[in-house]
Amino acid sequence: MSALIGVPEEFDVIVIGGGPAGSTTAGLLAKRGHRVLVLDRERFPRYHVGESLIPAFMRPMQELGLTERMDKRGFERKYGGTLVWGNAQVPWNFSFIEGGTHEYAYHTRRADMDSLILDRARELGAYIIEEATVKGPIETEGRVTGVRFTLRGTDGVHEARAKLVVDASGQARLLSRKYADITWHEELRNVAVWTYFDNCERLPGDEYTNILIEGLDEGWFWAIPIDKGTISVGYVTRSEEAGKHASLEAMFRTEAEKSTKLKKMLAGANQAAGWRSARDWSYTSQSFTGNGWVCVGDSAAFVDPLFSTGVALATLAGSTLSKIVDQIIQHPKIEEQALKRYVTAYRGFFDEIRSFVERFYDRTKYKEFYHSLAQEMVDPERERTPSADFVQLISGLSGNHPMLTLTIDDLIDQEGASVPAQN
Repeated sequence: MSALIGVPEEFDVIVIGGGPAGSTTAGLLAKRGHRVLVLDRERFPRYHVGESLIPAFMRPMQELGLTERMDKRGFERKYGGTLVWGNAQVPWNFSFIEGGTHEYAYHTRRADMDSLILDRARELGAYIIEEATVKGPIETEGRVTGVRFTLRGTDGVHEARAKLVVDASGQARLLSRKYADITWHEELRNVAVWTYFDNCERLPGDEYTNILIEGLDEGWFWAIPIDKGTISVGYVTRSEEAGKHASLEAMFRTEAEKSTKLKKMLAGANQAAGWRSARDWSYTSQSFTGNGWVCVGDSAAFVDPLFSTGVALATLAGSTLSKIVDQIIQHPKIEEQALKRYVTAYRGFFDEIRSFVERFYDRTKYKEFYHSLAQEMVDPERERTPSADFVQLISGLSGNHPMLTLTIDDLIDQEGASVPAQN
């Protein structure tokens, strides 16, 4: 085994994966003075779907000091959305400003955005090794104490060790796959097929920067403006429905012809990329943590992309996890109880979004029903209007959720040792 030039072999934390979840976790831990290693199998920038973001994403970006840089990079601000959903197919809109503290998020090419976050983690002091493939964990007396990895273009296997290993490897689930099964969410066993178009007509007036979500009888389309006349367009439907078509591409074309607003946007457009697809992706890992390891982002759970929650959930979890791990490193005795709190908050936040998405999939209702459903979930005391509750929920900023307010101060006494957990 050979050492890498200038890279130590002992770290406070190793993060597997340099996507938004991993780079947010690593960057904020490095900002707190910890020695962090990030390993990613790709060389950034690299392609990833998920170009539309929600306001909850802005919180961890503020912590990282990236919000002004996103504007300077020319990422297009997203102020809300346009839906053709229920309501007898009458379009309706929402505006993020109604839901809380952040009035906008962004649409962006994920290759550019993900590189921006990873570069910020590097700038904050994290060691970043790209083109590194993690082969598996190192275990010492039943605890994960590091990882083995290979480096593209070199022979041999390298080792790195740490006090804690974070699995942010996305749907590869490099550690969680080894130590835990997943639960598929049957109501959301869907297929998506998508591509990109140039020379598209944009939505009119105040809707210009909106994401379009257009529901049809058997599925729904997204249309995300990325820049100028380029949009990402995808169709999502049940797995069994997709099987009725000759191909996913044929299904896309057939269903696009049934659309209204989307069809108008695509009238003079030309396809500018190939086809991509994904299926059966809504799941939850049965364990988010174990002895010496913890999950964040898609390695823990992923929900249907209806409201573009994936990146926001991943980076919010990364922010929360960085605070927890910072305290665990200082006070190792609290590890088990502290990570349990993180997992409980993370599962609760995820399940709230998943439950809403599952119930929102009933496209027979009116917008007032969806607004009331959101209020029932996040504001049962009815302190705000139903429409404000709806926007707050789909913004990822649903009130005083533990995911946004989690503390573990009571687990640490004045001397920095653990205290008995409260039942």
